[in-house]
Amino acid sequence: MRLVSYREGGEHRLGVVDGDELIDVTAGVGERNQPGAVSPMRALLSREEPVAAFLEAFEGRRVPLDSVQLEPVIPDPGKVIAAPVNYRDHQAEMQEDFHIDALGVFLKAPSSVIASGQTVRLPYTDRRFDQEGELALVIGREARNVSVDEALDYVAGYTMLLDMTMRGGEDRSTRKSFDTFTPIGPFLVTPDEVGALDELQLRTWVNDDLRQDADIRDLIWGVPQLIAYASSVMTLRPGDVITTGTPAGVGQVVDGDRLTVEITGLGTLTAAVSSEDAVVCPTNGARRGPRPPEDVTPVRSR
Repeated sequence: MRLVSYREGGEHRLGVVDGDELIDVTAGVGERNQPGAVSPMRALLSREEPVAAFLEAFEGRRVPLDSVQLEPVIPDPGKVIAAPVNYRDHQAEMQEDFHIDALGVFLKAPSSVIASGQTVRLPYTDRRFDQEGELALVIGREARNVSVDEALDYVAGYTMLLDMTMRGGEDRSTRKSFDTFTPIGPFLVTPDEVGALDELQLRTWVNDDLRQDADIRDLIWGVPQLIAYASSVMTLRPGDVITTGTPAGVGQVVDGDRLTVEITGLGTLTAAVSSEDAVVCPTNGARRGPRPPEDVTPVRSR
């Protein structure tokens, strides 16, 4: 099953994708468009009834998929939890001394999320910005201190994410939390449709240049271990996003670039890049921190 968040008439809506159409199921979770209310997607994930059982029993009006304005698949995540250096080839290209088992996780600002098809806005004229394509998951029920064996039971579904990054010595959460720096979507795909995670392949293009080509099985910490660890640090709640880290092939993006991420069975995430209204950076971390290669790491042959 594939779910989308979208806007219609100024309201947040929720749909189930069926071919070239979507079935609007917003009414089934309540018209939650009052100030301070959670999005329909968050409301759906917070229900005690299993998501699939509810959606299969609900009949809503049909809308052409290409006629709606997509929103981030989770427009209002409570948290965006990110995994630093979770592929060994990315560790090598960044010349990092440590990877995730020494670094733990970090947080991105929920306000940084945008929808597939929207624009990443580079804030500064004098800093380097890179693309990082990633597999992400959305939590479906509250989780605290869950085991690795039980971790996947807490996943509502999977999606794609671009972890846009300013290079430098500032804290990761700062360099990755600018508004528009987390394109996510377009779909939330339920685990039954995704299948075995080890069989998924991730590819990222900048314009027509294939920059990243990786197998999800190459994660240092796989999805279950990542969920288990995150839940030992903080309580995970429905609608929280965990993104699993990026493989080798990160590289600089500039004004006018087109970004595309594809993961097996999850669809296509796109974003444009703009430097309109960029200014000079007020911090001086440009010459600090991990040093990415000047040239993009070549995509390995298969």
